[in-house]
Amino acid sequence: MPKGSNTPVPATVLRVELGRRQGPGVPAADASALLLAAGKVRSDADFVFRGRPAHPSGAVRHEGGRTEGAIVVDTLSVDLARVEGAIERIVLAASADGGTFGQVPDLYIEVTDPGTGQVLARFDSPGATVETAFLLGEFYRRQGGWKFRAVGQGYDSGPDGLAAAFGITAHEPPRAARPPAPALPAAPPPPAWARVTDAPPPPPPTVPPVRPAKVTLTKAAPSVSLAKQGGTTGVMRVNLNWRTRERLSGRGARRGGGTGDLDLDLCALYELADGRKGVVQALGNAFGSLHRPPYIHLDGDDRTGAVASGENLTVNLDRLGELRRVLVFVTVYEGASSFAGLHATVTLQPQYGAPVDFSLDECTVPSTVCALALITNTGGDLVVRREARYLVPERGVSPQRTVDRAYGWGMNWTPGRK
Repeated sequence: MPKGSNTPVPATVLRVELGRRQGPGVPAADASALLLAAGKVRSDADFVFRGRPAHPSGAVRHEGGRTEGAIVVDTLSVDLARVEGAIERIVLAASADGGTFGQVPDLYIEVTDPGTGQVLARFDSPGATVETAFLLGEFYRRQGGWKFRAVGQGYDSGPDGLAAAFGITAHEPPRAARPPAPALPAAPPPPAWARVTDAPPPPPPTVPPVRPAKVTLTKAAPSVSLAKQGGTTGVMRVNLNWRTRERLSGRGARRGGGTGDLDLDLCALYELADGRKGVVQALGNAFGSLHRPPYIHLDGDDRTGAVASGENLTVNLDRLGELRRVLVFVTVYEGASSFAGLHATVTLQPQYGAPVDFSLDECTVPSTVCALALITNTGGDLVVRREARYLVPERGVSPQRTVDRAYGWGMNWTPGRK
């Protein structure tokens, strides 16, 4: 499966294998599963891993690991018929111990029907770099059934990143009380000849470097230089998360006139320094690449808007010289006829600089595409400008063509599907 794609799950009882190739210098990796209601675990019991191998409902179990030649496999068993009604997603993750997933070769997730042995889905995860916790796939409810999606995104903060993303409580083991130190006899005063009257002052205390504070863009202050924030190397993650108002009466009805699950797509128009132009988006499986042109990668296709997951683009700032401009925008793919009632936040997190964020204004027009941020390379500096601009496509004109016309990108468009 390509990253971000999905497939129906025809079986109820499933075996999930998370595998990797072992070798010198390859860190260990432990598999886990998170059962999510409204994007979060309800309690720590919804987090299944080696230390807590079974969910109370019996829907998910960690069956342990095995080694097959050079491949190490962790196995989870999933019984979708036993998943509680409040659970909307089961996220399948792994954490690296002693390194990053960029050092883990041949990382994959495979879903099989244990009754027939048929492989129902397989995702060979590419592109990991500094992540120490990785989301490989997820099961999610869709129109009364279940689907599996290849995710392939992670966090550079390990298990703490998973905890922050999904509401897991971090527990610290109790510490034994230390006995009081025995009193030492007072030292006799030094002889007169050993007394120093002009001792040098003690060295100043070492102050750890302070990470720059978060920058919030507004209408009054819509732009910021990433160079001044120390954020023009490494990678930069662009995250869109959202929440909607409560559904109106009627099954699946949403404010804005749509029905069913709300599906927003984060996209990016790009122009390279050599003049080449294109788009990164889930539509047409144009997910881009981090290590070759356009040096922009779409992590997946999210349908929840969870704060720490949502939709994510990653930009390789180490290839800054090959980027001229990037326009980040979002479209309503399905589930609503406009952005009305959407409460969205955009966060740009450089690997070595201050995070930049801003919120979208309330939508008052029948818009299905919103320009979020324009990133331009001006003499080796990246300038981020808040757009937050709702656009209304003309009849028969796609959202992508609409944003292209508004910003003069000049591309040719053809219909696509995801």
